[in-house]
Amino acid sequence: MAPKITVIGTGYLGATHAAAMAELGFEVLGLDVVPEKIEMLSRAEVPMYEPGLEELLARHVAGLEGSSGRLRFTTSWEEVAEFGDVHFVCVNTPQKHGEYACDMSYVDAAVASLAPLLRRPALVVGKSTVPVGSAARLARMIAELAPAGAEVELAWNPEFLREGFAVEDTLHPDRIVVGVRGERAEKVLREVYATPVGEGSPFVVTDYPTAELVKTAANSFLATKISFINAMAEVCEAADGDVAKLAEAIGHDERIGKKFLRAGIGFGGGCLPKDIRAFMARAGELGADQALTFLREVDSINMRRRGHMVELARETVGGSFLGQRVAVLGATFKPDSDDVRDSPALNVAGQIHLQGGQVTVYDPKGMENARRVFPTLAYADSAPEACRGAQVVLHLTEWAEFRSLDPVALREVVAEPHLLDGRNALDAAAWRAAGWTYRAMGRPQA
Repeated sequence: MAPKITVIGTGYLGATHAAAMAELGFEVLGLDVVPEKIEMLSRAEVPMYEPGLEELLARHVAGLEGSSGRLRFTTSWEEVAEFGDVHFVCVNTPQKHGEYACDMSYVDAAVASLAPLLRRPALVVGKSTVPVGSAARLARMIAELAPAGAEVELAWNPEFLREGFAVEDTLHPDRIVVGVRGERAEKVLREVYATPVGEGSPFVVTDYPTAELVKTAANSFLATKISFINAMAEVCEAADGDVAKLAEAIGHDERIGKKFLRAGIGFGGGCLPKDIRAFMARAGELGADQALTFLREVDSINMRRRGHMVELARETVGGSFLGQRVAVLGATFKPDSDDVRDSPALNVAGQIHLQGGQVTVYDPKGMENARRVFPTLAYADSAPEACRGAQVVLHLTEWAEFRSLDPVALREVVAEPHLLDGRNALDAAAWRAAGWTYRAMGRPQA
């Protein structure tokens, strides 16, 4: 008989994982401590934008017409413990306030709530991004609290989801990593992931510490690659080079590759910034801080790009933002998401606003979240409306909608046709041909 699965925490990671497990044919029960979230998910609605997720939920949430009925949601820990054979922990691990370190309180609380109710054999599987060493500590906690004792095991199975592609990444992962201490846990997880493994997804079995390190190492590598090309953009500006051509040339080297080599205003979101900082903090605790000192410069380069975009905008409008109208296209940290956590675009908009600029923002999906973070900014219902009367237009999130804008038509609504492309994603020749002064980071101005 197939194992019954529970998912603890139904945020971005948990809701996607629960729906995907139902899609793979399992009976699934999702838990959250926020009743409003459970009510939404029970209607196949999600509190965030993720392409394909609502459709996937609608195919499986119990009680909906035409659904498989394999997916339900609850706020009851007792129901979860009674129902599940495999319990996935998918709660948030934010950065501690005022520190680099990771806040483990949500993970600890989830395990402390679940373990005392486990009276029969079960597998608890951590998916949250945690500091190395956490799994061993949590395994000890489960051993002490679970009535079933040694019949309850822990495994660590890090997630590698990309916002905007989370459904695809869960159903067809490019790798599955499981940190286990015994053959039983490995066997159960091979059964859970039998479909993607059968399709060719690599299944990597390791110990707890390595499984924990895989996620932070991967994010640190990606962050380093992004900051590297942004550092090259700084050098290109000083030397009058073209970072786009530089990236194209080195990207042909198979050892380097083309991905994550587009210079711009840097990375943000709820993962990369906080994960590299937590990694540095944990390395310090382990006495290996010198191994990761380079990540401080990675973080510094990334934050510096935001300030540089503000400087470019100030220079473009004559040296002062006072009385100047600035249009910002993009509020989310990346396209195909409504996530504005640590968004470079919104950070730049906020800095300009604080320096006296009259900033109007438009984003296809992130407006509501942006308003909550920066209620004092002005917001428009479309890109042309945001640009109306602007002295400079900043392209800061790489939405397809912005790449398809008509530069000729947009010129008719602005006060001055100045465009700063913070993502190096627009067609410079087309915008210049339409009469715009186009400038992008690390690229020639002419």
